Amino acid sequence: MRRIPRAIQLIVARYLRRLLRNRLEASQLQVVVDRALATLPIQEKLLIREGALRSESLNRQLAWAMAFVAGAVNAGGFLAVSHYTSHVTGVVSSMADELAAGDLNTALAALAMMLSFLAGAFVCSTLISFGQRRRMRSRYALTLAVEAGLMLIFGFMGNRLQQEIQFSLPITVMLLCFIMGLHNAVTSIISGAAVRTTHLTGTVTDIGIELSRLTYVNVHQRHGRERIVANRQKLTLLLLILVAFLAGGVVGALGFKHIGFKVTVPLAGFLCFLAARPLLLELRLLLNRLRRQWIPEDRG
Repeated sequence: MRRIPRAIQLIVARYLRRLLRNRLEASQLQVVVDRALATLPIQEKLLIREGALRSESLNRQLAWAMAFVAGAVNAGGFLAVSHYTSHVTGVVSSMADELAAGDLNTALAALAMMLSFLAGAFVCSTLISFGQRRRMRSRYALTLAVEAGLMLIFGFMGNRLQQEIQFSLPITVMLLCFIMGLHNAVTSIISGAAVRTTHLTGTVTDIGIELSRLTYVNVHQRHGRERIVANRQKLTLLLLILVAFLAGGVVGALGFKHIGFKVTVPLAGFLCFLAARPLLLELRLLLNRLRRQWIPEDRG
């Protein structure tokens, strides 16, 4: 059985003892958790199965959900901080332009944005690796919960974080770049790079390729030569990402325009909603293990 950290054992055992004193069995908590799991419309394995084990249905649900959030943060964030933060290509190109023009401060600001995005991906991979080593089923959900928390910090402290720092780059820009790096990394890792949601260059390119194959007319049947056919499932997934990113961008832009930084609250809530099922599953497993470890001792 997997070893539970001592601190977590002590904390949860304290509450289990209190529940037992109040004549409330821990099994009743599991019933509540199971009911909560049954009511969630999110597929059970959405943030659990990885890579080749994922079905097309799981990837489609992941694609539209994550692309929607990425589009909302990117387009809405531009109205808030005057920078697009979800793709690094433009940032690196801007850095090259400013270096050529001799504007070192602006080039360093672009470098800070790129490093913030990189740091988000680095932290995301570290969290997932940490959870993987401990066989946590909620490792991807936990990463989304961290992203949601950072998004709430951005929303509630946005005005304060707008104060200028070195290189004339607001902290909000670096925070959004970090969030987007984390967001793209978790999607890429869990899907085996089949789904990327923070930038659309490759997505639109692949859509063009598949549309060309879809409309290609195989006039002659030549022996030993394969027909040119499109991957319809891939095309559907790519179009879903494009539409969801666009829809998220419209929602995010309207939200930041009319209610400002507070629009991050429903976005963070949506991420928590996606992460709820794996986290509740992890809670259920934790309760089972803790009951076996602590309740016999309490009754004795």
